Amino acid sequence: MKKLMIVLLVCSFFSCKKEEVYTNVELAFEKPSNFPEPHYNLSSNPITEKGFELGKKLFYEGKLSSDGVVSCAFCHQQKFAFTHHGHQLSHGVEDREGTRNAPPVQNMAFQKQFSWDGAAFHLDVFPIIPITNPVEMDETVTNILEKLRQDASYRKLFSQAFEDGQVNADNTFKAMSQFMLMMVSANSKYDKYVRVEKGGAFSEQEKKGLELFKAKCASCHTSDLFTDDAFRNNGLPVNPEINDLGRMTVTLLEDDKYKFKVPSLRNIELTAPYMHDGRFGSLKSVLNFYATGVQETQNLDPILKKEDGTTGISLNEQEKEDIIAFLKTLTDEEFITDKRFAE
Repeated sequence: MKKLMIVLLVCSFFSCKKEEVYTNVELAFEKPSNFPEPHYNLSSNPITEKGFELGKKLFYEGKLSSDGVVSCAFCHQQKFAFTHHGHQLSHGVEDREGTRNAPPVQNMAFQKQFSWDGAAFHLDVFPIIPITNPVEMDETVTNILEKLRQDASYRKLFSQAFEDGQVNADNTFKAMSQFMLMMVSANSKYDKYVRVEKGGAFSEQEKKGLELFKAKCASCHTSDLFTDDAFRNNGLPVNPEINDLGRMTVTLLEDDKYKFKVPSLRNIELTAPYMHDGRFGSLKSVLNFYATGVQETQNLDPILKKEDGTTGISLNEQEKEDIIAFLKTLTDEEFITDKRFAE
């Protein structure tokens, strides 16, 4: 009888252990009906429950920086569509100031290149740029992996999220991609308008703004992503203190001088200040620039050259107000309050 009890206890022990083994669950990536196909190859990095959880934990993790405080979320705050609201230029460890405004983290699955200059050609390598930038997180990949390996909670998550269970660079950045891939913003008033859903009724001014936008802005801010993902020189006066060469920094081509990635206008109401260097504090200031401030340069985008030889986009005051009214319909309240993305 005693031997039987021991056998039962041993069986029970191993049974419990078996039940504790976690089976990872794949999460569905839902493409909005009014969006193009994702650029990211989802089959190369299937999004899973634990992969997403790990990526989210890493996004909010101070261990990715040299001071143990600055995380990705430090400059990418959810309530501002994952931007650094109110900060003209991003700043990182020891309050070091960068040279560019922090762009939003949204609809990453649909983008071809990342950063204002397109330095990151794939989402899986994108986090390496801020992590290793001396004025942002000022850390090395080797160091962050060592810190993660020393943390039992991370060792467990990596073992659950990936088949090989390794705490390595490939798994780290794939997990971060899984989190960012799910950050889809597609439930604004505008989206409901084009999909003919409840809550999508436009005012007359918003309708006028949409038509004006199509006529005057949609050459660059195309499709329902509101960007063509291209690099363009939009005639901004150069800040001599920074002299940011833009895309040329990556390609070394003179023709790419002062070209920057066309930003998406989704959630634009929430993401001030604007432009790659955050020089404009309001949407009205941006439209004023396009109306009267575009400077002629050697490689100014042809779209901003008028037939009469002048530059910019012809806009009167009422048209500016109408366009701004439309742009505010791109605010996605569901996205900025989605608990899946909150810390």
